[in-house]
Order: sequence, then C-alpha cells, then structure tokens
Amino acid sequence: MSFLLSYKKGEVLQALRYHFIKQSEIKVLMIAVNIYAVVTAVLLFQKKIRPELFLFGSLLWLLLMLFFWYILPVVFYNKTKLFKSDWTFTYDADQAHLESEKGEAQWQWTELTYYFESPYFFHLYFGPKSFFIIPKETLPMEEQHQIRGLLKQKQKA
Repeated sequence: MSFLLSYKKGEVLQALRYHFIKQSEIKVLMIAVNIYAVVTAVLLFQKKIRPELFLFGSLLWLLLMLFFWYILPVVFYNKTKLFKSDWTFTYDADQAHLESEKGEAQWQWTELTYYFESPYFFHLYFGPKSFFIIPKETLPMEEQHQIRGLLKQKQKA
C-alpha cells in the first residue's frame, strides 16, 4: 500500500512531547524533582526548613516542564527537515519505505524494537532514540487497523 504523509506542526509538537516524556532519563528526573518538591513541602509545613528550599524545588519543576514540554519539542521540530516535507509511505508485510524529493528511507519490520500510538501518530522505534512517526490522519481507518495489526504482530515476533 502507498500513501502520502504530511505533517502538521501542532500535531508533531504534541507527538514530540510524548516522545520526550517517555524517555527513561526524563522520567527519572521528573520523579526525582517531584519527590524533592513533596519532601520539601512537608518539611516546610512542619517548619523544619526555610521556604527558599521549597521555592527552589518549585522553580526547578517549572523550568523542567517548560524545557521538556515546550522548548525541546520546538527546537527538535525546527532542526528536523523530515516534518516539513511530504513523504510517500509504502509498506507491505515485510518492510516499509519512505520517499520524498529530499531523500528516502527503508526498513524491515523486524528492525522495529517498540511502538506506541498517540492521538495523532504511530510512533515507531528502531532503537532507544531512533524513531519515526506516521500520521494517522493521512491513512484511511482500514489502513490504520491494518498497520496496528502488523505492528502488534511484528512486535511479538
């Protein structure tokens, strides 16, 4: 099957947010900052620490959220030409192929290590940081179901 893929900036930014927040390093960092915030809040309430420590944790939490939720996705989007081109996506049971005037890529489904779905995309991972997103909007519903089944089948293999 062959389809034309195109990307909308807002949807891609949302997909990149999902990608960054799912990274294990970022999860650990966010959990650590949240634990710090809770502990300092409790200690502040018990009057065992000064308010500056709690404010520091709150500021750190806000900065991390600002960075991972807004700044990092925008910077990644602006640096990546992939999302600014239309691509022809062709796939069968064994492989997938992308092509545009800027280049092409091909992979075997067996190279897929992980996938998940977000509201607008299929996120395909070929390693811890190597990924590609396929917009659902450009695929008919039957094709979405077929790709979903193919991904589930290949992930189990």
